[in-house]
Amino acid sequence: MSAGGTPPDRIDLPQEELPRRWYNVTADLPDLPPYVHPETREPLGPEAFEPLFPRECVRQEFSRERFIDIPEELRGLYLRIGRPTPIYRARRLERYLRTPARIYYKREDLSPTGSHKLNTALAQAFYAAREGLEYLTTETGAGQWGSALSLATALNGIRALVFMVRISYDQKPYRKYVMKLYGAEVVPSPSDRTQAGRRFLEEDPEHPGSLGIAISEAIEAAVADDRAKYSLGSVLHHVLLHQTVIGEEARRQMELAGEDVDVLIGCVGGGSNFAGLTFPFIREILEGRASYRVIAAEPKACPSLTQGEYRYDFGDAAGTTPLIMMYTLGHDFVPPPIHAGGLRYHGAAPTVSLLKRKGVIEAAAYPQEEVFEAARIFAMTEGLIPAPETAHAVKAAVEEALRAKREGREEVILFNYSGHGLLDLQGYAQVLGL
Repeated sequence: MSAGGTPPDRIDLPQEELPRRWYNVTADLPDLPPYVHPETREPLGPEAFEPLFPRECVRQEFSRERFIDIPEELRGLYLRIGRPTPIYRARRLERYLRTPARIYYKREDLSPTGSHKLNTALAQAFYAAREGLEYLTTETGAGQWGSALSLATALNGIRALVFMVRISYDQKPYRKYVMKLYGAEVVPSPSDRTQAGRRFLEEDPEHPGSLGIAISEAIEAAVADDRAKYSLGSVLHHVLLHQTVIGEEARRQMELAGEDVDVLIGCVGGGSNFAGLTFPFIREILEGRASYRVIAAEPKACPSLTQGEYRYDFGDAAGTTPLIMMYTLGHDFVPPPIHAGGLRYHGAAPTVSLLKRKGVIEAAAYPQEEVFEAARIFAMTEGLIPAPETAHAVKAAVEEALRAKREGREEVILFNYSGHGLLDLQGYAQVLGL
């Protein structure tokens, strides 16, 4: 609750307070299950990942240091893309809902590519360039991650090869244009460029694709060329680590506002923006210093955390990755072609999954129509059009604000406004009948 005075409508952080360290949640999760070999079921170490990722990313993946320093040159790139980002108070939304809750949102849409994804894309491209690589391969769903990596590689003097989920490639053509403007090569997945892609096309020439399939193609392309490595936008520890710059800023901002957060919210596909905001706060829960409610919002069409099984599964559709302990719908699960392409992943990050298993976080799943309606209300009141993925966090925040209204509680709600929807207007038109 408020520590006194009137909380501001906008909370900025001076550039000199840009975080100098990322928070590594694995240091506080000693019971985190290891990655294992799919045949022997033996735990895998860094050597299994070195053919895929830049060396420093592998080191961070297996590090159990609680904090990892952000290189000064990379901090300079963070400043260049607009970090630290502001937090806004959603007063007009509060009035519309007639809720006693105070709603805040962290503006990760203000980056050049319009989402939080640049936080890790810049880090991964920075380390790849230092290693002397020529390009990075990756997958993308809605296109936010692909756009971010395309810019990040350009800023670091290398390039990107992006396998984009076919349904999003067709639904969201402007995102592929953004990637190409940054110098990336963009391929619809499944494609005929890889053995994995050809196999899925043989089964169904009109296959809509999935993040799992696109991951398989990107990995295959990376291991076939010693000039390249693979880059992932979510799920793995080092990716979520880089995103914690969001939550480290947010903790300080809410302190400056004199507000104690009660509820934290983020949307979840793989888990990167959710982890980015919440993990620095969750550190306080794990240390026994706080008791926040932390809510992961996901689509009912791809309900990994709410309906998935907690077990070992492959991270990709072709079964080429190590086995990961996570909530999963099965690596062969093909979700419906919903507009929240970035949330169409069959599993969730192992750290996010373990926190859900331990009861530290909770999850809620929402149907697409309700999510877009919440986004419409947010646009009308706050003036911002959320990405379909981000709209799931908006929906969860609305639901929590209405619960606070029913219970007469002055709760403080903070959610991650992870990306804008200005390139997703066709989805709004189709779902809302505009």
